[in-house]
Amino acid sequence: MSQRQKAIIAAVCIGLIILIDQIVKIYVKTHFYIGESHEIFSWFHIRFVENNGMAFGIELFNKIFLTLFRVVAVGLIGYYLHLIIKKNYSVGYILCVASLLAGAFGNIIDCVFYGIIFDSGHPIATMFPEEGYAPIFYGRVVDMLYFPLIDTYLPSWMPLVGGSHFTFFDPVFNIADAAICVSIFCAVLFERKYLIEDFKEKKEDKEKETETKTE
Repeated sequence: MSQRQKAIIAAVCIGLIILIDQIVKIYVKTHFYIGESHEIFSWFHIRFVENNGMAFGIELFNKIFLTLFRVVAVGLIGYYLHLIIKKNYSVGYILCVASLLAGAFGNIIDCVFYGIIFDSGHPIATMFPEEGYAPIFYGRVVDMLYFPLIDTYLPSWMPLVGGSHFTFFDPVFNIADAAICVSIFCAVLFERKYLIEDFKEKKEDKEKETETKTE
């Protein structure tokens, strides 16, 4: 398969993931109120939540720092994708990196633009209001996929936690988050030889740089 064909496949993958991710987010944002939940199956709910942080609602850094970090990360992943297409890596690995890029970009759209294109919602948000709910770069990420695969109470005989409610898997996430996790999982499980090759190349480059400096 030619480099051009692989580039087209990567572009289609990125476009589809971002499109589906944004369609679902916009639908949920404009049809659900915060905290609204609908049970599709006992193990799968649509639950509308928003977060300021990283995947699965994790919050570690300042909001503007996190958004800018995402923008830089997407730029680096995009450059890496360009390199592996030029090196003629496998379609599988290219799709992994393309999915990772799409997932990261999908959440960037929320962070950068949602604050200015949605209002705060009373109780449901509308698009393109006179005034958004936050400045640019300060939007919140929309999450809606909830999989309580195990929802039970722990046995009373268990020390410390006995009798408490236990849910697995508890975080609420979105399609972009899923694309990021699945791409990393598939890359490590099925395409790790390319990760090893890249690591060896970087190690060799550093060794050459060190030798050049010592000379």
